[in-house]
Amino acid sequence: MRRPARREVIVAKPNAEDDWHKRMEDLKRRAEELCGGQMKIDSPNDCPAEAEEAFWKQLVDYEEAPWATNFHQLEKAGVSLPPPDSLKDKELTAKLWEVIHKLALLGVFIEETDHLSDRELYTHLWTDSLREETKALPPASNSACHIQMLGGGGEEDNRLYLKYYADDASRQHWQEEFPNDPIPRHEDPPYDRDLVLPKPDYGSPIDREPD
Repeated sequence: MRRPARREVIVAKPNAEDDWHKRMEDLKRRAEELCGGQMKIDSPNDCPAEAEEAFWKQLVDYEEAPWATNFHQLEKAGVSLPPPDSLKDKELTAKLWEVIHKLALLGVFIEETDHLSDRELYTHLWTDSLREETKALPPASNSACHIQMLGGGGEEDNRLYLKYYADDASRQHWQEEFPNDPIPRHEDPPYDRDLVLPKPDYGSPIDREPD
């Protein structure tokens, strides 16, 4: 009796480069759809494949994310946000740090706070910063939102930045760019909170939120 011919099925392994190109095509197509076709971004020729994919994934995550406020996100996460005037000093400090650490888990990080007391900072967050609309990015999006207490660009913000935070090189550059602006004498800020504030850990070659 003749033995039946042996049939051997060989399945070709997916080509990693082909997979990458397909993912990139899908990401770029999705990004274009989300931007209504009004988008043109040229990737650098020498950009590593991993970094380029991370950038486009981050862009799609940003465009797909719904608008929200950090205030709403915190409440949704179970953080109560009582009015500043309803809290005693120790209660307010504890609440402030609860908010700071929960924001970090949401990918939101606060900067330039050392000129503010705990009560001033919590009040600013409660009445202003936490109520601004922002993109509610997914936790795994590898993005971070930075809330700068002196990011408004007004005269008072600039004065406080130059007084407390700008180093000598920054102060010199400011003087050259804006020769008519008075440069206040440097002083150490009255608080030292910034050193222990949570910092983002991007873990990726792409470390900034798409504009």
